[in-house]
Amino acid sequence: MSWLTRQRAALGLDNQKRETPDDLWVKCAGCGEMLYRKEFVASLSVCPKCGHHHRIRAADRFAQTFDGGVHSRLPSPGVAADPLRFIDTKPYPDRLQEARRKTGETDAFALAQGLISGVQTIVGVQDFAFMGGSMGMAVGEAFIAGARAALAARAPYVVFTAAGGARMQEGALSLMQMPRTTVAIAELREAALPYLVVMTDPTTGGVTASYAMLGDVQIAEPGALIGFAGARVIEQTIREKLPPGFQRAEYLLEHGFLDMVVQRPALASTLGRLLRLLTKAPAAAA
Repeated sequence: MSWLTRQRAALGLDNQKRETPDDLWVKCAGCGEMLYRKEFVASLSVCPKCGHHHRIRAADRFAQTFDGGVHSRLPSPGVAADPLRFIDTKPYPDRLQEARRKTGETDAFALAQGLISGVQTIVGVQDFAFMGGSMGMAVGEAFIAGARAALAARAPYVVFTAAGGARMQEGALSLMQMPRTTVAIAELREAALPYLVVMTDPTTGGVTASYAMLGDVQIAEPGALIGFAGARVIEQTIREKLPPGFQRAEYLLEHGFLDMVVQRPALASTLGRLLRLLTKAPAAAA
């Protein structure tokens, strides 16, 4: 035993554990820069170096969207857990339980209500962390429950989309959610209630082909991937190279698929202005 080791043992230093958190830093998925987590969270999970908008959880989205972060969660309707008794490398119920443990959510679509710039609003958020935000019966039922809550409260409905498409474990039952959600949107229109969509990264597949593209106002976060089929599938089908930035929010804005692309820090205030305009609410106090 060396002299230094003996001295450390005598002073009891070897028994002291370093209390160093292992999550102090976050690596930016856009530029690869190492970001101090506290500053990263303060910037709403947007990289201060390159502006990359990282994917965030439903709870964070609610906190960032409602006035002061104050909101109340709405329950999601229950659905059959495994209607097709689907098994791939593991049973579908096991995948659901794993996703629920990972996210703390019952499924990929969460609902809440609260004020946005003083306007009572129903907000639905798709959580990509829950099985890729895939659209199954639970997502469809939750979306419809949100629309019904908006109808009952005579309130606008704002939906944040993030999905890899339909949920393969539910087969045709997942595809049935496309017309069902479309009918719910039509009911909002008949009641003259605003329906706003904010597309986040990524919004693809059957979600894009249904409720994601039916908003009265179409908004997206910068750099969000938005499309139906993947770029590689499209290139193989048309046998042509796609233009740079294809299926990104800025490209879609340029070609008329979106009304605006909004930075995350300005999103809540932008939604507030739109909701006040569409509901003819009084101007917010200065």
